[in-house]
Amino acid sequence: MKRTQQGFTLIELMIVVAIIGILAAVALPAYSTYQAKSKVSAAIAEASAGKTAFEIIVNDGGTVASAADIGLATTTGNCTLGATATTITCIILNAPASVNGKIVTLTRTTDGVWSCDTDIAAADEAKFTPPTCRG
Repeated sequence: MKRTQQGFTLIELMIVVAIIGILAAVALPAYSTYQAKSKVSAAIAEASAGKTAFEIIVNDGGTVASAADIGLATTTGNCTLGATATTITCIILNAPASVNGKIVTLTRTTDGVWSCDTDIAAADEAKFTPPTCRG
């Protein structure tokens, strides 16, 4: 009488669990980096949304004193926004520890040119920040 196999052996199951563990060990840090990059990009986008209103106020001879002056909400799901006479800032919220609480600053020069900078550590800046926003 021929006997057929009716399931997986213990060693086969252990191999599958080990492979899943190795894949998870590689994927989790990569996902955390992806989340941090996404939060920094979202912070830049939310701060950039106020540039047009900022320009209109300044070109009309006014002064910007807060985020509300340029039509931005003070707090969003991604950051706490602020504005001064020459800058729009975003303090990153709800992000991985490497970028949580960091500040993205958009600065306007007197001739109307905008620049972007962050206070993310120099070692991590290239990993998390777009090339257009590196100090």
